[in-house]
Amino acid sequence: MSLALVAAPSLAGDPAAITVPAAAAAPDAEAAVAAPTGERVRMNQRVFDRVWSEVRGQYYDPGLHGVDWDAARRTYRPLALAAADDRVLYRVLGDMLALLDDDHAGASAPAVARRLDTAREPRPAIGVTLRRDRDRPGVYVVERVREGSPAEAAAIEAGWRLDTTAPGVWFPEQDVVEGQTVTLALADPDGVRRNVSLTPRIMHPRPPFTADLSRPGVAVLRIDAFDPGLGDWVGRQLAALPSETDVVLDLRGNPGGRLLEADAVLSCFLPLDRAWAVRTPRSGRAIILKTAGGCGDLDTPAPNDVAVLVDSNSRSAAELTPAALQEAGRAVVVGERTAGAVLISQDTPLPDGGRLSLSRSNFVTAGGVRLEKRGVTPDLTPPARGRDASGQDPALDLAIAALAGARQVGAAPAPAI
Repeated sequence: MSLALVAAPSLAGDPAAITVPAAAAAPDAEAAVAAPTGERVRMNQRVFDRVWSEVRGQYYDPGLHGVDWDAARRTYRPLALAAADDRVLYRVLGDMLALLDDDHAGASAPAVARRLDTAREPRPAIGVTLRRDRDRPGVYVVERVREGSPAEAAAIEAGWRLDTTAPGVWFPEQDVVEGQTVTLALADPDGVRRNVSLTPRIMHPRPPFTADLSRPGVAVLRIDAFDPGLGDWVGRQLAALPSETDVVLDLRGNPGGRLLEADAVLSCFLPLDRAWAVRTPRSGRAIILKTAGGCGDLDTPAPNDVAVLVDSNSRSAAELTPAALQEAGRAVVVGERTAGAVLISQDTPLPDGGRLSLSRSNFVTAGGVRLEKRGVTPDLTPPARGRDASGQDPALDLAIAALAGARQVGAAPAPAI
């Protein structure tokens, strides 16, 4: 498996103490009345033991952030074995992994893993992107609603919360089946609750990378994830641009992805063999990461002025990339402080078809800054968040203006803009 810089959805917990969360000790009423079959108990045991053992033997910090992992096993293993379905099992696993206080430590149920594996294929979809609420087990925040989706047709909006603890409602550990209606228990930001029934339908995947050349003298490269082929794609876009065209890399909402692709993107703008980060695995041996090329057919870095858009949902590789460009004085970073979920992770398959994501290396920038729990501080922050009701995009407008100002004074973008 290749190393990745992508944050798994997990709850933050107290790394110094082990307590039984209310959601694990007393699951919802529907799950509580169901007793697991003998086969289910055996599979629960295999899954739990694999997760517990992987953390003990492979986590980047041998001290596990001070967590007593044997005590965690005694607390959570009985709860995991008693789980009657994937919702309860993976909630227990998530609660245990949350003790590490690491956004990259997470377990995905088989249904979630299947959706991740088919994310770039036509598949049944509801049309929402979800993030676990750190403070409320079983509750998710709607980060994005896809255009043209059943969720958009139902008037669901970003910022709403999905409650998966009530009986009879859909939860992410379930498959989404075309034509099979599901009920979502939602609450808007004002706390108004509503149950919304949706019928999933086949939707074609959105391209992970798109180029917007509609503005004179500006190329906006929207990158949804650091997926395979990103470096080559960015290289092709840059090769077709005049050197005076300004480039905006839009990494808002980007959860991260492959380490090699992050290096490839940086190679599009930084010289070959430029140190941009240091990773330290469990062994404690520091490894300096240097740009290795891979930006399509470009032999030298692109000369274009660059701005990078980020927000609070920019994670992992989508934090390391702007941080490296910012430290090198190669780009101006615009938007909100990023998530601060920056470790190098690797996936491990679980016996039931689920997946464990686990941090395998610590990570600091070339300048020695540890972005974990800190994030990237933008050079410029727009006056309003995101896009307003009229369709304006203040962050993008600010980035374009900053690049134009730098060009007029004959200097590269810098924090002083």
